[in-house]
Amino acid sequence: MVWSVLLLLLGFVLLVAGADKLVGAASALAGNFGIPPLVIGLTVVAFGTSAPELTVNVFASLGGASEMVLANVLGSNIFNVLGILGICALVYPLTVKSNTTWIEIPLSLLAAVLVWVLAADLLLNEGTANIISKGDGLVLLLFFGVFLVYNIMVSKNSSNEEVIAGGKTYTNKMALFWMLLGLAGLVLGGKLIVDNAVGLARQFGLSERVIGLTIVSIGTSLPELATSLVAVRQKKVDIAIGNVVGSNIFNIFFILGLSSTILPVQVADSNFLDIWVNVLAGLFLFVFLFSGKGRKLDRWEAGIFFSLYVVYLVYLLFYS
Repeated sequence: MVWSVLLLLLGFVLLVAGADKLVGAASALAGNFGIPPLVIGLTVVAFGTSAPELTVNVFASLGGASEMVLANVLGSNIFNVLGILGICALVYPLTVKSNTTWIEIPLSLLAAVLVWVLAADLLLNEGTANIISKGDGLVLLLFFGVFLVYNIMVSKNSSNEEVIAGGKTYTNKMALFWMLLGLAGLVLGGKLIVDNAVGLARQFGLSERVIGLTIVSIGTSLPELATSLVAVRQKKVDIAIGNVVGSNIFNIFFILGLSSTILPVQVADSNFLDIWVNVLAGLFLFVFLFSGKGRKLDRWEAGIFFSLYVVYLVYLLFYS
């Protein structure tokens, strides 16, 4: 058991370090070819912060661990909103200024609702089982394509002065080297996480769902947490919110979409609690930011977010 825990921790280290190197090198390479910084931020960086979830889910799908596929996506999205935004807004209230966020927040709520629509086959379609099929995965990927087109349109109508702070410069050869090294870290880290998380779940008598919703989802969301905390410290609160919301959209439309095209995702009755918690988290974010005059997430609202996440974790670990 100790060896499994150590390998799991090593997997998280490799996963986060690999994503960091991949994002930095890919951003540098894109900059070398004259791609605008905003486009890099909306695509390369957004993809990079979701790369851990993608890697874990691909390995889980290939290994037939469909419980972990859905749990990782839902757990990451729930932690992103209730955990990360809760922590960040406790540090500094988050105010929405960017027009793009006003579209992305409703879109992330739509994505959360769409998961329920696609999963509730017995209720809505009179099917034989609740399942996110390969066809459903293609629908999610279609939505992701629309989201990418939207990002490209935004980048064309925006100033290119929004440069990511602290970006490194590499020659093309060095950028390719670090990209490959980062990708290797992602692959190895993802495999270590899936294999050892499943093993630990069995040893402790926990389901893959609970492990995916807690340890795995929090671990794969570390890049979003780090990025958002840095943004808050620099008072770039729009980035903190945009990073989380963009990641949630990526997680459902791209990662869940791709995962379910590899292996259809069986949806158990217990999964609908997680689906609805994800919807409610998106709804609370929508209401808190779109109601009132301040257009911001205050500390008392952040306290509600974080408290709800703690209650949800306690329920998962002790009562599910």
